[in-house]
Amino acid sequence: MSFEPKIVGFLCNWCSYRAADLAGTARIKYPENVRIIRVMCSGRVDPSFVFKALSLGADAVMVAGCHPGECHYLEQNYKAMRRFHILKHTLRAMGLEEDRVRLVWASAAEGQLLAEHIEKFVADVKKLGPLNWGHNWAENGDRLHALEAIVKEHEEAMEVKS
Repeated sequence: MSFEPKIVGFLCNWCSYRAADLAGTARIKYPENVRIIRVMCSGRVDPSFVFKALSLGADAVMVAGCHPGECHYLEQNYKAMRRFHILKHTLRAMGLEEDRVRLVWASAAEGQLLAEHIEKFVADVKKLGPLNWGHNWAENGDRLHALEAIVKEHEEAMEVKS
């Protein structure tokens, strides 16, 4: 039996989530390994979301957002970039492969590009093998719904602060 990675994708509402939607409506094929969670901005993806996804059994995590300089929230994708580099450093310090996280830029019009990034990421994670925290993964989605609830709660708290 071949290994099929479980990947959580945090996609920006304004660009990459719409790129995924475009890929779907254009019937662009890409692996079904990515479970998508929509966030308002890639800059709002707290590193704790990534660790929570991994602890719930994901083999890898993708964060996707608007191209630098094109963020709906002006410069928040630069914040995502800084967090991403810190996150990779932390994963290395924990003894995990830093390639289990990936940061991708895809505009709303780049459904094909997003599909290619997903395909490449799935192939790369297959080479890494399972994270082996999978005993926490639930295919029925209960644990992913819990992660979505955490993200939603964080989003709502951010809206109150704005």
